[in-house]
Amino acid sequence: MRRYSVMYFISQSVKGLWRNGVMTLASIIVLMSCLVVMGSFALVVMNLNENLDSLGDMNEMVAFIELEKSEEEITAIREKVATYDNVKDIKYVSKEQALEEEKKKYEEEYPEFFEGITGDIYPASVVITYKDNDKVETLKYDLEHTEGIYKVKCRADIAETIETMKNGIVYLFLWFLAVLFVVSLFVIVNTIKLAVFGRRQEISIMRYVGATNWFIMIPFVLEGVWIGLLSSGISYGIVTYIYSFVQKAVVTDYEMFTIIPFAQLQGWLLLAFVVIGIVTGITGSSISLRKHLKA
Repeated sequence: MRRYSVMYFISQSVKGLWRNGVMTLASIIVLMSCLVVMGSFALVVMNLNENLDSLGDMNEMVAFIELEKSEEEITAIREKVATYDNVKDIKYVSKEQALEEEKKKYEEEYPEFFEGITGDIYPASVVITYKDNDKVETLKYDLEHTEGIYKVKCRADIAETIETMKNGIVYLFLWFLAVLFVVSLFVIVNTIKLAVFGRRQEISIMRYVGATNWFIMIPFVLEGVWIGLLSSGISYGIVTYIYSFVQKAVVTDYEMFTIIPFAQLQGWLLLAFVVIGIVTGITGSSISLRKHLKA
C-alpha cells in the first residue's frame, strides 16, 4: 500500500466522522457508557474479591472451650478437632490471649472495666479455618457435639450472603453490558450507514473504475476504529476519576475496607477499553458495509 493511500484512508475516515457529527457523537456516548459501566462493575467485583480474601474470619469458626477444662483436656480437644473433615487449619487462643485481645479492643474506652481482671474469666478457644463452604454445617455440628466445647461461633452465613451479592452484581453487570453492547453496535452501524449513503455515488464510481471492496471499505472501518478509540480514552478518564474519588472516600471513612491501588489496575483497564472499543467499532462498520459492498 502506497504512502499516499494511508493518508487518503485516514483523511476520508476523519471527514466521514465530521460529516455525520451527530451520529458520531451518539456512537461515542453510547459506547463510552458501555465501557464506563463495564469498567466500574469490573473494579467493584475485583475489590469485592480482594476484601473477601482479606477477611480471613469469613471462612473461620471459633469453638469456645469450657472454662473448667484443664490444659491436658484442652490439648485433647484440640487434637480431636484437628481430625475432623473439612478442617484446613486450627489456631489455639489461650485465656490470657483472649483477655489481651479484649483489652486491645475496649481498654482505651473502658479502662476501669479491666482493673483486677485475669484471664481466667475468658474461655480458651480454637479458631478453625475450613476448606469447603458447602460442608460448614457438618463441621459445625461435629464441633457443637464435641465434649468440652460449649459454644461455636460461625460466620459462614455472612460469607455466603456476600458471595450471593457478588454473584448477583456480576449477573446484572453481564446483562447490562450485553444490552449496552448491542445498543452501541446499533448506533455505530447506523452512523456508518449514513456515511456510506452520503458517499454512495462516489462508491459507485470507484467500483466502476475497478476499486476493490477493501479499498472502499477501509475508510469506513477506520471511522469505527476512531469511534472506539475516542470512546475508550474518554471512558478511561471517567473511570479513573471515579475510582480515585471512591478510593479517597473509602480510605477516609471506611478504613475496614481494602481498596486495590489504581496503579495495579490501570494497565489492563486501558488495554481492555482500547481492545473492546476497537473491536466494537470494526464490528459495527463491517455489519453496515456488508450489504452495500455486495456485487
